[in-house]
Parts: sequence; C-alpha cells; structure tokens
Amino acid sequence: MLKIGYIGLGLMGRSMAANILRAGFPLVVHNRSREAVNELIQLGAKGAANPKEVAEQCDIIFTNLPDSPDVEKVALGVDGVIHGIKVGSIFIDNSTIKPATARSIAEAFAAVGVDALDAPVSGGDIGAKNGTLTIMVGGSQKAFDTALPVLKTIGKSFTLVGGPGAGQVAKAANQIMVAAQMVAMAELLILSKKSGVDPVKVVDAIKGGAAQCWTLDVKPPRLFEGNRQPGFKAYMQAKDLNIVLDTAREYGVPLPMTSENAQLYNAMLQMGMRELDNSAVIGVLEELANVNLIDNENVKI
Repeated sequence: MLKIGYIGLGLMGRSMAANILRAGFPLVVHNRSREAVNELIQLGAKGAANPKEVAEQCDIIFTNLPDSPDVEKVALGVDGVIHGIKVGSIFIDNSTIKPATARSIAEAFAAVGVDALDAPVSGGDIGAKNGTLTIMVGGSQKAFDTALPVLKTIGKSFTLVGGPGAGQVAKAANQIMVAAQMVAMAELLILSKKSGVDPVKVVDAIKGGAAQCWTLDVKPPRLFEGNRQPGFKAYMQAKDLNIVLDTAREYGVPLPMTSENAQLYNAMLQMGMRELDNSAVIGVLEELANVNLIDNENVKI
C-alpha cells in the first residue's frame, strides 16, 4: 500500500489528512505547530520533524499551505521535500498558489525524477471534514492515475485539467465565482434588510429559481444565526483574489468585477475581519449601508 505524507495541518489540511488515515493509508505528518501533529498521531499517524523526513518515508507527499512562498519553502527549501523524496514518488500540493509557482515547482521536481501535481481544492471546512471536496489537478496523467485512490479519500470530484499549473488556473477561476457569489449574496441580504423586507423570506423566495447556487444554499442560515466563524477565512479569500489578479495581469486579461470584489475583501481585512468567514464580507456592506443583518450582540466573531 502507498505510504502517504501530509504537510500542513491547518483548518482543512487536518481533516484531509485524517480522512486519508481513516481510509487505511499509512500516514506521516508534519506541521509547524505540534498540536495538530499530536492529534493525528493519536489517530494512528506518525510524526516527522521536517518535510525532508516526511519525504524520505513516503510514496506520495501532500502539502497544504497558506501561499506560494510557503509551498516553495517546504517543497524546495532547507530540509524541504525535494531533499528527501525518492525517484518515482509523487509530490501533490493542495494549496492555492500562483500557477507560475506551481509550474516552477513541477520543473524542479521533474529534474530529480519526481512527478508533481498541483491539486487545489474547493468545498471549505465542511467538504474537508466530509471528504467531499472538489479537486482541480494539473500534471501528468500517469501521476494522476497513481494518486487517484488517495484523492478519492478526500474528495468527490476530480478533474485533470491539464499540465503543470492548470489546476491552479482552474482554482483561480473557481475563486472568481466564489467571491462574486459571496458579494452578490451580501448585497441582496443588505438590500432586503434596508428595504424593510425579511431577508430570510427573500432567500426562501429566490433560492429555488435562477439565483440558486451553493452559496445561497449554505451560507445564509449561518449568517442569520449570527455565525461568521470561518469555513474559509476572509484573508485567504483575499489572498486568492490577489493571485487571480496577478495571473490576469500575466496574461493581459481584464477582470473588472473581480477587481471590485478584491477591494471589498481587502477592506474587510482593514476592518479587522480577516479571521472571519469569507461570507462575512457582508460586514463591509453593513458598514457602508449603515444597517446590520442582525443585532450585533448576536454575531459570533
């Protein structure tokens, strides 16, 4: 059986690693903070002191990290994966990073006889816990086919989009739509509230029609309960939109609405809401419209 390594046990990575372990794959884990490592060890995983040590013991090594520099450091830096990985092994990055960075990492691994897949995910903490993530993959068909039994333990949808970097391009496209839906939802809820119409009933009225989407199905009940705790943190959404805009500039693609949405998320961070859910962008519109979706004292922030 393939031996799996997982590096980066944050909000989503911890659940994803646990699902791999529960599926019966031997698992070696590493994380900057020890608490998550200890939790996985209690479930049967083995801990490692650094990424190199993980790679030395595993056939497939996953990473799930905040941003491009973090992945570069863990993959290629001192005591990085590349210094311990064996020829014929596979490196898989579940992070959301720049497509250009994914391509350069894949080139570095190819030079030492290793296939790399960029495999960002969508579905938030709920999808990570339930093993129902959508996985967008860039890399070779051979590596994808080899890794598929492991990917099936963490997701329900898997698409090999193209060569190295293609998975990250797909994730950028995904984040364009996610941000647009979150902002549109916030706008319709605040318009309803400011107009004196019950936002709960408005959502009930429209979610079965042309406006139906995952965001409208999942997020309003949490917001109406005053729950803005993260499934996907606002600062990560802002980071992803910056990646989208950087990639768009690289290819000369105008993204006017995404630029506006990125400004709203950056404003959200400046307003002290960086650790809240990405749906909490509604807080920016509440401030601009001088209205609250619900009473402030009931908001769980």
